[in-house]
Amino acid sequence: MTRNAFTAALILSAATFATSATQAQSGGLASRITHYDVSKTANLKAVHDGAGTMNFGPLMNDKTLSTNMIFLHRGVLHAHSGIGQHFHNHCEEMFVIFDDEAEFTINGRTSLLKGTVGAPDRMGSSHAIYNPTDHDVEWMNINVGTSKVYDAFNLGDDRVGVPKDKIPQFVTMKLDRALLKPGDIKGVMRRRALGPSVFYTPWAYVDHMLIEAGVSVPSLRLDGLSEATYVMSGEGSVTVNGETVAIKKGDAIPIDVNQIHSFKAGAAPLELMVIGVAKDQKTKDAFAANPDNEVANPLLERLNRKK
Repeated sequence: MTRNAFTAALILSAATFATSATQAQSGGLASRITHYDVSKTANLKAVHDGAGTMNFGPLMNDKTLSTNMIFLHRGVLHAHSGIGQHFHNHCEEMFVIFDDEAEFTINGRTSLLKGTVGAPDRMGSSHAIYNPTDHDVEWMNINVGTSKVYDAFNLGDDRVGVPKDKIPQFVTMKLDRALLKPGDIKGVMRRRALGPSVFYTPWAYVDHMLIEAGVSVPSLRLDGLSEATYVMSGEGSVTVNGETVAIKKGDAIPIDVNQIHSFKAGAAPLELMVIGVAKDQKTKDAFAANPDNEVANPLLERLNRKK
């Protein structure tokens, strides 16, 4: 698929979501939460000149949050298929796989990684992904820009059969429950998988969070930050600005700048991936410079210290 054809397919696949997202702006929280359903995703061939086919669909787009999150995509890489190597010069992207394994490439160096894992691709770097297995691999794509404008330049390289480094020669992110640590709130564990220094854009962090069954996270407000939260497993509820909605595995919850929000796990633990994006570079730089923000849950810790 050529760059123009892929971009057209991307716009087409996002069109329905964009319409519903625009309509949802005047609706309630339930209408703003999207749910991953592979049967409702588009099937595309040779994405960025990659091998084979894949299914993907948008859970969030550039209208979802006021910050420069451009999209959050979810789907599957089919057997012996992938996304070809390409550049983004004005935005940053990260492919994530939730199960099995895939070959990740950053700047022409490739390694086989096992899920749940991701590799951030910073501005001006090239990246690709390939599924070498005989079955589907669950996949996500996160894109944040210097503005809300998406750009891409394909290299015409499907990265099939290339040499692989045993140790990745690029930044990786592992979401493993064994790495989580307890914080000040009993029954809540959280870890900063990627911090602000990783990214050049206003992308501020990626956190991994686990809330034990029946446990609530106190309400908090993120000054100058938005969060795109994806439910990796479990079920429970989210409250945003006083409105509460049930959530489950596969849901994507947008929390915009300065919104007051909290989470509660239901009968099963609630496992979350939290993608933080600052409203602008100045806010992100201030966040990065604050020593309190080096820990995964600074606002929760400060909230508890005030009690």
